[in-house]
Amino acid sequence: MLTTSLPAPPAPLSPRRRWTVLAVCALSMFLVGVDATIVNVGLPEIGRGLDVGTRGLEWVVDAYTVVMAGLLIVAGALADRLGRRRVFRYGLLVFGLASLACALAPSLGVLVAARAVQGIGASMLSPVALAIVVNAMPDPRERARAIGVWASVFGLSMAAGPVTGGALIGAFGWRAVFWFNVPVVLLALLLVALFVPESRGQRARRLDLPGQVLLTAVLGLTVGLLIEGPHIGWTSPTALAGYVLTAAAAAAFVRVELRRDEPLMDLGLFRRPPFVTAVLGATAVFVALNVTLLLSTLYLQQARGWTPLASGAATLPMALGATLCAPWSGVLVGRVGPRRPLLLAGGFTAAGGLCLARLDGHTDLWLLLVAFLLIGIGFGFANAPLTNAAVGGLPPSRAGVAGAITSTSRQVGVAVGIAVAGGLVAGADPAGLAAASRPGWLIVSACGLFLLVAARTAPRP
Repeated sequence: MLTTSLPAPPAPLSPRRRWTVLAVCALSMFLVGVDATIVNVGLPEIGRGLDVGTRGLEWVVDAYTVVMAGLLIVAGALADRLGRRRVFRYGLLVFGLASLACALAPSLGVLVAARAVQGIGASMLSPVALAIVVNAMPDPRERARAIGVWASVFGLSMAAGPVTGGALIGAFGWRAVFWFNVPVVLLALLLVALFVPESRGQRARRLDLPGQVLLTAVLGLTVGLLIEGPHIGWTSPTALAGYVLTAAAAAAFVRVELRRDEPLMDLGLFRRPPFVTAVLGATAVFVALNVTLLLSTLYLQQARGWTPLASGAATLPMALGATLCAPWSGVLVGRVGPRRPLLLAGGFTAAGGLCLARLDGHTDLWLLLVAFLLIGIGFGFANAPLTNAAVGGLPPSRAGVAGAITSTSRQVGVAVGIAVAGGLVAGADPAGLAAASRPGWLIVSACGLFLLVAARTAPRP
């Protein structure tokens, strides 16, 4: 196995500089998180502007998340080899340029392609930001607090997206959700240049191109089947061929990874029950969040005729719950470990989904707002303990890979949540949309119940 020796690491940063690095990385991650959900509230307006239906709109979201999920781990490996700050800046640049292309897109095809490129840029930000933070915080307790803050900011950004999107669309139209990224990217590029030091892995890992191709194929085929299944038929020859290809690609991926000295994905991590449940829990949280966001957006705008601004404002209780509880969750993780916050996350999420299990066209507004608040509280409590459970107890050399896998699972949750929710309501007319969405709210509750299971395997402090 060939490795490249690297220079000794630089002197530790001062406390102020370490937390400044965290703040800069958190700003960039806030951008990525907002962009993953800000588009949801604008989907009906995008559909009207580009004359496309629900199935096409799902790809506007999932082209971004599938590409991002497929490239997160290799982006982390490239950062270890080429330099984390360098790859981080490249990611910001690609993300910003793709945002411009999205804002100017004349058709659905161009928009989906630009969103895929946006996903390439975003993949260079998420795991690299976490690796930069872990590298800057040598003390384990300080690192745990920093991870809690990082995860909390990312969670807040996901919840804030619909509110921000609704306001921007109401004032300037759907293209504004992409113009919004440009000044934030420019600010982040400046701050990274000024405050973030360069760092690399202790040794440069070989790139696993076969594993990368197979992982991307598995994710793309899975999400593609979920989106297109209602249209082509779940038992059609095309769907059956898709199932076979997905299973074959997954088996080939595992076979390749087990035989490589430096695999793309360290499958040995999956021998740790806390890691497995943290990864599955992260997927479940983001399935619940994105089912909620898509179903509520379509219900409020199409079934009840609300404007994007009004439907975005309706999610304010969700953002409020996440905003108040995400920092609290990080504190709890540092004090008592991840179990208690995970129990709270699961209970609140399950309760929020059950509130809307009998949704109809005349459901009281107060019940909608209570459900959104409960789901937001659950989401706020979930991210910090799941990240801590995934990377806690691992040496820094493996924490980056564990963080990248957890980030991948989040994006898989986004893609699956959008695909499942879109499949439930595809073809439903405004009058039948509420009834068609009811299984989605049960899925949200089931995701919450899974978090209760994940809490039982979370490590003790």
